[in-house]
Order: sequence, then C-alpha cells, then structure tokens
Amino acid sequence: MSKRTQSGSDDATLAPEAQQTVDELKRRDEEVKAHEQAHLAAGGDLVQGGASYQFETGPDGKQYAVGGEVQIDTSSERTPEATIRKMQQVRRAALAPADPSGTDRAVAAQAAQTEAQARAELVTQTARDQHDGSYPTNQSRTPASLAPEDGSRSLNPNAKGIGQVPKAMGNRIQRAGSLNVMA
Repeated sequence: MSKRTQSGSDDATLAPEAQQTVDELKRRDEEVKAHEQAHLAAGGDLVQGGASYQFETGPDGKQYAVGGEVQIDTSSERTPEATIRKMQQVRRAALAPADPSGTDRAVAAQAAQTEAQARAELVTQTARDQHDGSYPTNQSRTPASLAPEDGSRSLNPNAKGIGQVPKAMGNRIQRAGSLNVMA
C-alpha cells in the first residue's frame, strides 16, 4: 500500500518529518473529537446542532480535526427553578471533557453566575411568599433538587473559585476544543 505525498504522487513512505507531523495530527484529531463528543453527550437537549470542526490537511493529503466547537443554549428559562436546572446542565456540559479549555471554564463560570442569580431570585420569591403567609414555614425553602451541586449554600459563584466571564467575550466563543455559547 502506498501513501500520497503533498504533490499527490504515490510514494512508498512519507519522509520521517512528514510522518511525525501526520502522527501528531492524528493524535490531535482524536483529542478534539473526544473533547467535543464529551460536550455533546453532557449537553443533551441544550446542544444546538452537532459539533463543528476546523481541519488541517496533513502531509499525507488527509484532513485532521485540529479544533472544534459545540453550540449550546445558555439563555435563562422562565422560572428560577428551571434556570437553575439548566445552568447546572450547562456547567456539566462545559466541564465534561477530561481537559476543559479556558473557554470551557469561562462558559461554566458564566453558567454558575446565572445559576446564582436564579437562586437569589428564588430566595427573594420565597421570602416574599413567606411574608405574604402563602408559603408554609415548615417546608424547605430550597428543594434538594435545586441545591448547588457542589453542596455549598453560597449564592456567590466565586465562593468555590469559579471566575467571571470577561464581558469582551461576547455571546459567541470559538476556540479549539471549546463550547460555543449561544445566548
């Protein structure tokens, strides 16, 4: 079996440097596809479309994925409870790959911030309901299903070291092996 060179002619083998480049591209291709697949699997119904990839042509003439992205809906829902659940899933999707990128971590931080805002809104609603006498005082104010996944009680997204998303990032983030925010 022969391999093609850059010129397209058949050649018995690639030069050692070219073969090393092909090997590196193959490894990167596998990493990128596994990374994006992790986002897809964890993102579930929040994923908008499939993964898209950026390709590079190797010395063997084949295309290799060197970057990718997944678009996911990060918008708030109609109720704080639904927003909390959604942002927990967004965070899981963003941090699903074995080695999340900086962009993935930024998306997770943005989701944590949105979740914290929804929790604050839920606390305000609960307090208002209790003040009105319409909320029984012997029931838990925050259902266990809406408690922070890390077990904390803080409404501060920075309490566990989660950073803020820079405003300059905008709503569309593209980076190799990252989650693409669509808000």
